Amino acid sequence: MKPIQAGLLGAGTVGSGVLNVLKRNQEEIKRRAGRGIEITMVADLDTARAQALAGPGVQVVKDARAVIANPEIDIVIELIGGYGIAKQLVMEAIDAGKHVVTANKALLAVHGTEIFAAAHRRGVMVAFEAAVAGGIPIIKALREGLTANSIEWIAGIINGTTNFILSEMRDKGLDFDAALKDAQRLGYAEADPTFDIEGVDAAHKATIMSAIAFGIPVQFDRAHVEGITKLAAQDIRYAEQLGYRIKLLGITKRTPKGVELRVHPSLVPAKRLIANVEGAMNAVMVQGDAVGTTLYYGKGAGSEPTASSVIADLVDITRLHTADAAHRVPHLAFQPDQMSDAPVLPMSEVVTSYYLRLRVADQAGVLAKVTGLLAAAGISIDAMLQRPAGEAQEAGDAKAVPQTDLIILTHNVREGTMNEVITQMQGLPTVLAPIVRIRKEELA
Repeated sequence: MKPIQAGLLGAGTVGSGVLNVLKRNQEEIKRRAGRGIEITMVADLDTARAQALAGPGVQVVKDARAVIANPEIDIVIELIGGYGIAKQLVMEAIDAGKHVVTANKALLAVHGTEIFAAAHRRGVMVAFEAAVAGGIPIIKALREGLTANSIEWIAGIINGTTNFILSEMRDKGLDFDAALKDAQRLGYAEADPTFDIEGVDAAHKATIMSAIAFGIPVQFDRAHVEGITKLAAQDIRYAEQLGYRIKLLGITKRTPKGVELRVHPSLVPAKRLIANVEGAMNAVMVQGDAVGTTLYYGKGAGSEPTASSVIADLVDITRLHTADAAHRVPHLAFQPDQMSDAPVLPMSEVVTSYYLRLRVADQAGVLAKVTGLLAAAGISIDAMLQRPAGEAQEAGDAKAVPQTDLIILTHNVREGTMNEVITQMQGLPTVLAPIVRIRKEELA
């Protein structure tokens, strides 16, 4: 059978990996797909570099639209990234009747509903395994492998940059700024790491997983997003003393009131496997009613790990290329006319437990006032630490008020209630610094 032809838009880090892996494993891939898969056209602004990567016999152009316009191209692989020109090209490829493979999580998290609807109308596939967790096949697991389950929750370390930084802070006792510089020096963080360290990248991925798990539209604008920039080394140290590690988690959960969709630092019990995922690795936990807890671990970025997922999508499309569109796996796992209208809950309605650190005056009665406010709000305490915090004394101020760090772990409480109590505690004259609040996830 004649090989299926694909056109590649963008021959950067992932694009070069796709070209290399496809060449290296060509025969194995052909045996699995049932026919050959060839990239016969590449669009990249650096045509000389792209030609060297693609090799002889591959047409290289600067204009991506020339790839879309080529009637011989069956699949368009979009690896440009971003929200702008990438969206236009994907929509044009769909309109031209081409299948699309993309690693663009930002595009799908923001415009996925529109893109999937267009693909459904045109009868083409949009495959995006590489958009979440790089080489980990989490999309296929959620959409196909766990299809018998009612998914209860997902929690994932889905950004390698932030996980590397948190690992450095814990292992070496570094503060955030020093750990970030290390990550940049070693190539784990971009020169502008904003999307990573502020949690935006993880939120894009969590949004996509939430839509597949619960059959809701992609709704990035409703995700709660917090990064790791405000984390202090002392909180990582205190968490360790309490038996926890701090990870940036993407979390989505089904509740009777709606769906939680949130990204933020979380205390995770050190005994959980996901708490021991270190460096730039990714891991995703999925809780299903039938299967229980499953864990997916691996490289969440990089040239060939991500290329592995891109090529898996190419194989899937090749297998289903001639199938009736109605018999293909739906983009978001559920049939388009069976999508749920379950709301994404505001963060104030989320119920979870908390780590609180209060810098307080080391005086009699302070603890009673703090615990009294928690008790009045119906918030029970799970554990508590008190540690000396003599920063002012260390600076040589003999008249400084003696200070202590009061660390409290709570049981579950609605976030809105916790916000009110934190405001009350912050108003106490014996609370000497902004209260640190980090959510806690038992993941049991």
